[in-house]
Amino acid sequence: MIRALVVATAALSLAACASLAPYGPQRGPNGQGYSERRIENDRYRVSYNGVGAPGPVADMALLRAADLTIEQGYDWFEVTQRYVDGRPDSAGGFRPNISVGYGGGSGRYGGYRYSSSGVGVGVGLNFQGPSPTSTVLEIRLGRGARPDRGEAYEAREVRYSLSGRE
Repeated sequence: MIRALVVATAALSLAACASLAPYGPQRGPNGQGYSERRIENDRYRVSYNGVGAPGPVADMALLRAADLTIEQGYDWFEVTQRYVDGRPDSAGGFRPNISVGYGGGSGRYGGYRYSSSGVGVGVGLNFQGPSPTSTVLEIRLGRGARPDRGEAYEAREVRYSLSGRE
């Protein structure tokens, strides 16, 4: 019993180590963080790679799009394409599951007839840690009044709401 508890504690500790890194540039081909590539003068592809649930990783991609827009001297950006790679349960962690089964049978052995039935209950524990998640945004930058479209964002408002910076 003690050994099982030690193994479970170690697995949970390892799962907790894999979390979304602080906002910043991507370090290495498999690292967490943002990267961008210019497509045209006012168009970029912004990527953010992380681990865990897709929502926080998507927020970091939007934050990078806002920062890039401001750095380039623009006021707003519009997301023209969005790609999200990650499962809704990507956060990982302790996920128990329970299964119940029933079986029965009958037959003959020599001169005797018999029948049997049984019920089984199984408990499984999944200590899988967070899995990789990424978001890729293709954005178009603009100046002046933001267009009245659902995927157009004021860069400074996005940056303030996601990071607290103005």
